[in-house]
This record gives sequence, structure tokens and C-alpha cells, in this order.
Amino acid sequence: MTFEAEQLGESGTELASLLRDLRKRAGLSGDRLAARCNMSQSKVSRIENGRTRPSLVDVEQILRALDAPPGLVAEVSALARMANTEWRNLRELRRKGLGTRQAELKSLEASSTQMRYFLLSMVTGLLATPEYVRASLAHSTADTSKAVAGKLGRQAVLYDASKRFTFVLTEQAVRWPVVSPLALAEQMDRLASLSYLPNVQIGVIPVGAPTPRTPLSTFTIYDAALVTIETTAGSLVLRDGRDVLAYLNEFAGYASRAALADDHAAPDPTPHRLAGEPPARRTAGQASVAGLARGLSLYAETVGSPAR
Repeated sequence: MTFEAEQLGESGTELASLLRDLRKRAGLSGDRLAARCNMSQSKVSRIENGRTRPSLVDVEQILRALDAPPGLVAEVSALARMANTEWRNLRELRRKGLGTRQAELKSLEASSTQMRYFLLSMVTGLLATPEYVRASLAHSTADTSKAVAGKLGRQAVLYDASKRFTFVLTEQAVRWPVVSPLALAEQMDRLASLSYLPNVQIGVIPVGAPTPRTPLSTFTIYDAALVTIETTAGSLVLRDGRDVLAYLNEFAGYASRAALADDHAAPDPTPHRLAGEPPARRTAGQASVAGLARGLSLYAETVGSPAR
């Protein structure tokens, strides 16, 4: 299915109205439809009034309950898929203010428990030093002061022990010269320091390591409910469960190449211990330092070299 970006903002309202009309044409009350779908009447009401975005499974249940013909099922399902997809172009984000975008991200992080970040080309704001944050926004012609403050303020969420964060970076993302060599070394040191947080995992995919597929973009997964995909022109938001699952599987493939610990106690990777010495145990965050080691050692030779 193809669609115009402009359609995405209108599809949710259109879907709600269409589902309401179909129910009325079928001669069913909201209560009867809810019973047929094994949903609460309040959920049906919220869907029909546009206050709740239905998943594709919700829509399929409703259409089956209404005995909708195949052609109509295909049409409404396509509309539901668009309603679960949102396009945020960069021009609109700049018009609203880059600081507003940071507030939106802070709200997403506050409402999520587990977050997964695949970072293809650079370090994300949650992990960045102040100098790196400022440099990453230097190309913008808009006022970036609120965006810088917002990015740095959001970092407090990393210390919320009720949340879990997994960051998978490519070595190119770690080494990309966003800042001077010395400042980038400081950025690398911050990554290593944050990896000691018990609820934070950080791993690096080394250059040359085979991956299950070729990564095309940076993306973030919030719980198992929503994915944001970053592009040059803006960001795409996916809420369809099947799309989210596809990105969860893709993320798992990259994470498997990034030396991430699977639990809170990872075995000591050093095989040369003294006779009788018990193996050292490390937290997952500390274990992830091993994943950074290659990037750190390779970048050490750059520090002190003249900036290109």
C-alpha cells in the first residue's frame, strides 16, 4: 500500500467516522457491537469518537462483527494502517520549535518502561555530552538553545531505576567526528560511564561485524507499542503491532552483534585467572563496557591528531 504523507494526519478522524457509520448501517448499538467484539462499550465509544486509536486487530474484530464484505475490509484495513502511521516532517518541527520536540520525547520516555535505541550514525541526546549536543544542532538555522536544554534535561530519565534502556550503536556512530577528537574522546568516556548504570545497556557493533540485515536508519522502540524512525526529512511513527514486532526483531538481530549482556550478571570475559580464583561477576551495564572497548581503543589513536 502506498499513501501520501499528507493523508496520515487525516486518517485517524476518517477511520473513527467510518467505523461509527458502518455500525449504524448494520443496525447495531455500541453495546451489541462491543459484545460481539469482546470489547468494553467504553472502548468502542472511544474508538468511534476518535479518542482511542484502534489497532489493526481491533479494526479486524469490528469488521468481522459487522460482517463486512472483503472489499470493504481491505479498504478499512488500509485506512487503519495509515491511522497507525504518523509522519513528522522536519519543516513542521522547526516551525513549532525544536524545544517542543524535546518536550514530546520527554513525555514518551516518561510514559514508557523499556526503551531500545538503534543508533546508526551518531550518539543520541540521552547519552551525549553538552558539547556533543550543541555540535549536533550547529547546522540548524533556528534558535537551538531550548533544544539543547531539553536534550540535556531529558538525560535525568536514565537514573530512573524503574525504566530499562538498551542502546546499540554502530562503531561508525561512535567514531563520527561530530566534535573535535578530544571532545569525542570525552564523549566516549561518558558512554563508558553510563554503561555502569544497572538499568542501562550500551553495545557497539564493530566495523566489519556481519549483521542479519543492512541497517538503513536510526530508530527507537518504546515498550512494544511504538517505533520512531529518523530520516533526513523528518521522522516516521509506527503504532501497528506488526510493524513494531518487525522492528523488535530487527533490533534483536543488531543487539546480538553488540556484546550486550542478557541479565544483570555477566561472566568475566578474561580466561586467564589465577588458579582457584573465582570468576568475576559484573552488572549488565559494566559488561557492556566490553562492547565499547573496540571503539575506544580504535579512537584513542585519533585523540591528539589534527582535526581533519
